[in-house]
Amino acid sequence: MTMNKILIVAKRDYIESVRTKAFLFGMIAAPILFGSGFIGIAVLRGKPDIAERRIAVVDRSGEAASTVIATVVQKNEHDLIDKDSGKQTMPRYRFETVAPDTANPEAQRLDLSRRVRPDDLYGFIEIGSNALRPDSTGEKNPDNGLSWYSNDTGVAGTRAWLSGPLNDGIRRVRMAKAGVDPARFDDLLGSVSIRTMNLVTKDEKTGQIHPAEKRNEAAAVVPLAMVMMLFMISMVSAAPMLNAIAEDKLQRVHEMLLASASPFDLIAGKVLAAVGRSLTSSVLYVGAALFTLNSMAMIGVVQLDLIPWFMVYLIAEITMLSAMAAALGASCGSPQDAQSLAMVLFAPVVIPIMMVSVIMERPNGALGEVMSFIPPFTPMIMMLRQGLPGGVPGWQPWVGLVGMTCGVIAICWAASRIFRVGILMQGKPPSPAELVKWAVRG
Repeated sequence: MTMNKILIVAKRDYIESVRTKAFLFGMIAAPILFGSGFIGIAVLRGKPDIAERRIAVVDRSGEAASTVIATVVQKNEHDLIDKDSGKQTMPRYRFETVAPDTANPEAQRLDLSRRVRPDDLYGFIEIGSNALRPDSTGEKNPDNGLSWYSNDTGVAGTRAWLSGPLNDGIRRVRMAKAGVDPARFDDLLGSVSIRTMNLVTKDEKTGQIHPAEKRNEAAAVVPLAMVMMLFMISMVSAAPMLNAIAEDKLQRVHEMLLASASPFDLIAGKVLAAVGRSLTSSVLYVGAALFTLNSMAMIGVVQLDLIPWFMVYLIAEITMLSAMAAALGASCGSPQDAQSLAMVLFAPVVIPIMMVSVIMERPNGALGEVMSFIPPFTPMIMMLRQGLPGGVPGWQPWVGLVGMTCGVIAICWAASRIFRVGILMQGKPPSPAELVKWAVRG
């Protein structure tokens, strides 16, 4: 009888929600909104800033300026035009040398800084007096090494590009002072390309060793896209439940429903409906993504064996978030109170998103492994690690699944007890200690 009531509540919530214009609009708008940031980055990268940039050079060593500038200009001319498209892809740099003020170097830096702020200069480089010493470092003293002064953040752009040719110029001066034939400079400073390879693996059943293959960099985008899809669907599916339950409680809707169904029936039905909505969305999104990649002849970058795992992780994530949303919504006195708890509800998906870049750098590091076994974080972190080149040991997803299942059961159990008490409470919202008391004692 209880199962019938749960299914009735779930069916009603599911049908009522998927038939609304808001649900259909959300299914279309959500990927557009979440994907707009990536599209914006792609557009900005497609149209680089190629305005000419003027840079001043202050050479306190007295020997390096001409060689350093010549090296940077030569590299700039080489990289300026894309060989395939024939279009300019980076700024052209113009340099001016400024005689060093030995009496008051700080005043000179101030004058040059003032020229940077109105964009007379893009920035200025200071070659320290000891920059030509092989053991010099610019970290402790500006007289050592090179210093770059600019409004450029240094994350990307000019500072990142300048690092290579500036150091090449300094090395050329050092080699010239050491008596190396200038004709050998290019050979000695020539770079060596690095191939990115996957790890060597061994089939535990047959004992066959599979040699490493060149890594397809595009394949790393797929697990990131799956994690972002998991994040998007989780947010869209669980967010409305928090306010909806708080609103229904304010209007005393649940008091009427409790005449024919228990609190457990209500929360279980609503969670089941949320899972159904998320699966509906995910099937459409995954199908559209596979169709698009297949039409672009890129279906090979997708690890199809990850799709079942994606569905399992999605069900677990939505179940946890929906149960938490029902419990938090039932404990609130008004929809305004519910909004203040939104960050608590979405912590299990927001925290993993904040850690994505760190996990991608070291997917099998201690941080990644530990987080992937913490039930609220398991779906997103394990999904990301499984999809990255090299994958994870075969036992880890299954252990993570066991822990995640236990976590889902524990969260749903606690949420149902909080929901049972909170749904009939009116007035002041409970404190965190009272919520724990409700979860333990029911």
